[in-house]
Parts: sequence; C-alpha cells; structure tokens
Amino acid sequence: MEIQAVWPDGSIRRVLQGTTIAQVAESMDADWKKTIIAGAINGTTVDLDEPFGDGSRIDMIALDSPEGLYISRHSTAHVLAQAIKRLYGGEAVKLGIGPVIEDGFYYDVDLAHTLSTKDLEAIEKEMWSIVKENLPIRRRVVSREEALALFEEREEPLKLELIRDLPEGEVIRIYEQGEFSDLCRGPHLPSTGRIKAFKLLHVAGAYWRGNSDNKMLQRIYGTAFLSKTELADHLYQLEEAKKRDHRKLGKELELFMFSEEAPGMPFYLPKGMAIRTALESFSRELLNQNDYEEVRTPFMMNKRMWEQSGHWDHYKDNMYFTKVDEAEFALKPMNCPGHMLIFKNSLRSYRELPVRLAEFGQVHRHELSGALGGMMRVRTFCQDDAHLFVRPDQIEEEIGKIMGLIGQVYKVFGFSYTVELSTRPADYMGSDELWDEAEQSLKNVLDALGVKYRINEGDGAFYGPKIDFHIVDALKRSWQCGTIQLDFQMPEKFDLSYIGEDNKKQRPVVIHRAVYGSLDRFIGILIEHYSGAFPIWLAPVQAKVIPVSEHELDYALQIKSRLIEAGIRVEVDARSEKLGNKIRKAQLEKVPYMLVVGKNERLSGSVSVRKRGEAEGSVQQPEEIAAAIAEELHRRK
Repeated sequence: MEIQAVWPDGSIRRVLQGTTIAQVAESMDADWKKTIIAGAINGTTVDLDEPFGDGSRIDMIALDSPEGLYISRHSTAHVLAQAIKRLYGGEAVKLGIGPVIEDGFYYDVDLAHTLSTKDLEAIEKEMWSIVKENLPIRRRVVSREEALALFEEREEPLKLELIRDLPEGEVIRIYEQGEFSDLCRGPHLPSTGRIKAFKLLHVAGAYWRGNSDNKMLQRIYGTAFLSKTELADHLYQLEEAKKRDHRKLGKELELFMFSEEAPGMPFYLPKGMAIRTALESFSRELLNQNDYEEVRTPFMMNKRMWEQSGHWDHYKDNMYFTKVDEAEFALKPMNCPGHMLIFKNSLRSYRELPVRLAEFGQVHRHELSGALGGMMRVRTFCQDDAHLFVRPDQIEEEIGKIMGLIGQVYKVFGFSYTVELSTRPADYMGSDELWDEAEQSLKNVLDALGVKYRINEGDGAFYGPKIDFHIVDALKRSWQCGTIQLDFQMPEKFDLSYIGEDNKKQRPVVIHRAVYGSLDRFIGILIEHYSGAFPIWLAPVQAKVIPVSEHELDYALQIKSRLIEAGIRVEVDARSEKLGNKIRKAQLEKVPYMLVVGKNERLSGSVSVRKRGEAEGSVQQPEEIAAAIAEELHRRK
C-alpha cells in the first residue's frame, strides 16, 4: 500500500507504507551515511529506522547541526553509563537518568564507590573503547510488562520506579548497544562510532529525582562536541571561566562577602560598594537626561496589596511574610505596586504624561538554598526599576527611547546583545484583546527600528508581553539583563487614571523597564567580563600610591590628598615591604594606576606612573596625572 509524504524540499512523494527515515535519506543522497544521523516526522525527532505515516512532513537531521549535536550528546551519556557498568560491574552500579543539558550531559548513578578524578579518567578510557567498537544502537519498543521484566532481571530499582510512573498508554522504548540496555525516549546515533569528541568534567551529589527525601546519587557531568577542536575551545572557555569566577575574584579583590547569618544575601565591602555606587551614579546621570523622577518605596507592604496586584497568585511561594499589629505583611518581590500607589497619589493630566518613575529598589525573593550561586542567584537584590505611565498614543515612542537608552548603557561596557520578544504565558492575566494589542505594539517598535529578534513563546510576564535583552560577555556567554514590559493590567487593578483632553478620566498604560536588571547580578557579570580588571571609572581603587620606603610616606600621603581632591579613589601602600612586593600586590588587585614615589620623585615633586597593561612607565607631575585620570573618568574609559 502506498502513502504520501512531504519531502524536505517540499515536494510530495508517494512511497510504500512502512518506509523509514533511513530509506528516505538513502534515496535523496548516495552519501547519506556520512551526514544524516536522524530525522524528524512532523517536527518530532526520530531514529533513522522510524517509519512514517500518510501525510507526514519528513526532515533530515545531519550530525553537524544543533539537533545532531543534541543527539550525539544523548548517545554519549549512554556510552558513559555503559562504561561505568563495565568497569564497576552491573550489580554494583544502579542507573538513574542521563539527560542532555546545556553544553553537555550527565548521568546519575547509585554506586558505593566514591568516584574521583582518577576514576573519571578510567571511565573516559573505557568510553573510547566503546566508541571504537562502533556498536550499533538499536531501538526496541516493548510493553510495560517486558520493560519491568528486563530491569527486574538486571536489578535496576531506579529504572523500575520510572517505568511504574509512566502514564498508561506511554510508548516504552529500550535502546541497546552491545550488552547495554537503557530505558529512553531517544532518538540516538545509529552507532557508538559516530561519537566524535567528549570529556568528563566532574562529579557532584544529586538527590534522586531532585527530592531531598530520596537517596543521594553521584552525578557525572560531561560534555561532547562534533570535533576535537570545538571540544578544546570549550574546555579552554571553562578554564577561563574558573579564573574569572566572580565568587573567587570577589573574595580576592575584597568586593563582597556572604554569611550564614543571612544566607543568599550579599554584604557589600567598601570596594564592592564603590563599584555599585559608580553604576548607580552612571544610571542616575542618564535618568536625569531622560526626564525620569527617582522615588523610594517601602520594603514591606500589606498582603492585600500583593493580592490586588496579582503577585500573590504568582509569587506567594517565593515571598517572605511577617505580622504587624495582627495584619499580614510581605517583603516586596517587585517594585511595581509601590509605583502604582505613587502615581495614584496625585491627580494627573494628559499633559503630564509620560510620568517616568525610577527606583533602585531592594527586593526579596525566596530561593531554595541549592539554587543560590554567589551574586548570580541571591535572595535579596537591587533592581534598577522604572515604570513609565503613558497615554496609549505614546507607547511606541517611549519604548523606542528605552531601547536607545539600553543600547547606550551596554555600549559603555562593550556588550553586544540579542533581543527576544516574549509572548503571553499560560497563566496570563487579562483579556486576549489587550494582550494582542500589547504584543503588536512591541512588534511594531522592533520592526520600525529594524531590530532582529526572536519570539519566545509563552515567556512573558503574567501581566504583559516583554522585550528581553541578552548581553554577551567576554567569554561569549549570554545573560538576560534588560527588559521592557508592556502592561495594561496593573492600571486596571489599581484603578489608575488621568484627566484626558476631553476632561474625562482615561486609563494610562504602564511600561516596566530595567537596564541592569538585578544590580547585584550585573556586578557579578562585570567581574567575570573584565576578569576583575575594571575600567578605571568602575575600579574600586583607581590609583595606588607606592612609597619606596618609609622616608617617602609623608610625600605619598600628600599625593593621595591631591588625587582625592580631583575626585579619584586612591590608596597608599604604607606597608614595610620591598617595592617589588608592593607592586605585585597592586598588580594582583588589578589597580589601573600605580604611582611610585622614591627619593628622586620626592625631591622633584613628581611621581613615577605605571599604567595597568602598559610595559613602559613615565614620570609626571601630580597635577598632570590627576588631570589625565579625571579625563578618563569623565569619558568612562
């Protein structure tokens, strides 16, 4: 019997029922075995031996594609599990799960032996043996009873639990390669020999199925790529990331600290506070230039406020609560409700709009302790929030201005960025009509500005769609920071209004806006982006005066006073140490300028200037170097 299918080139072909993806690939390209490793039927990835039905859309997946890389990593995870079984014995190793993750994969195993770095080397060696064996990877569809019998025989309790939890009617697949079998949805490479390059990275503890009531397993992390060159580049990036880790540099450079007395809540040390203040000052300059008004709202408000705003339904599990005079209060997870109250506090005319309210607002959100990570994931952080109250006819113009502002800020730090338009989530609030209008407004601005963007379906805020900005740092990593959110819902919930040109009450629209996003997280990103060597305007210590001996200490202090008067952050190294040790310390602290003063400099009233990153120094007058540094600060270089 013949069926019809849509070929990758869009043509419609008639084929025999039971035709597989492999047969389609073979008919298209005589050299298919070297390139095609899987296919897609109506957009769902499948193995090469998967047959397709009448009217199916057929696509090919090459190894050197994002989908091919994903499948290769998935198959490498199975090879990892097989190697562990071979080395430690089937009875000793109980398998959990082995999914693909960003940049790699992992496999969870229950094993009495605690795996070390040396063990990973042995496992890796055995994995390469399995790759060289070029074992065919075959899929077998089985009944629930067959699957249970297979893993009971192999004494795999974790797999049995997974099978029992599968919904009725679920298609159960077993993938086999040599003596190894695993429960898996697939798809996989045709054989183990198609794996090109991989590396096991480290081992960590992980509760079975993420539940702390379950047994702790060993999670082996690895990565895989389609060439040894790509793998080497990735491993270099990982090593570079370790050197730049903001937690490590934050401690070495004395920027911030954490304490068990306030888990997940950063303490800013003086040098870290200098960076934060510099970022806030830069932002305030731009706020003033763009006609924003800065406000401050309380950290804590009555529970009814959060119910009114809608945050209660969406955020209550991540909020902190307390009772005051028998009433329930909550620490704010966001600043927007407070800004709604400020806008409502005055009678507004259409002539006043847009009203732009900005706040460096400290918010609190409860994160699980296991999710905390330095400054990147904390329980309290400062948002550079702003809410613009606009007339409907002002929406697109204001969003365009915000996009220009965000681009201006990121350019100063050397960040390129990509843009994402996030549409209504499943739990969206309000009418479809308003959402359609909001989403179209954002699209109009992006299209009018000629901005390239991708649609992120269903990732908008519960009250409105948003434009997200993903900055790219020095290691080519992407971070979501800035956001523009269009909101027709909050003005309704808080009954906001202004007096229109017709002398009647009109409803404003709110634009939520952040540039840094979380100021704390942005600082963490900057530490890693610059590897701690901040541009001079951000550097906690912009110049360090280094006296050669105690005889020059008084003169060094005079130099410090002159630089402070010029608005420069400066320290004197007054330790009784050799000059070389003082210079090395300043270099480790990544100070932009070292000003060395010895006998000659003291007698001539000069300083010996060494600039970070430059081999040659120079002798200058204090006023001369102060003016040069001040000019750099003004230009934010």
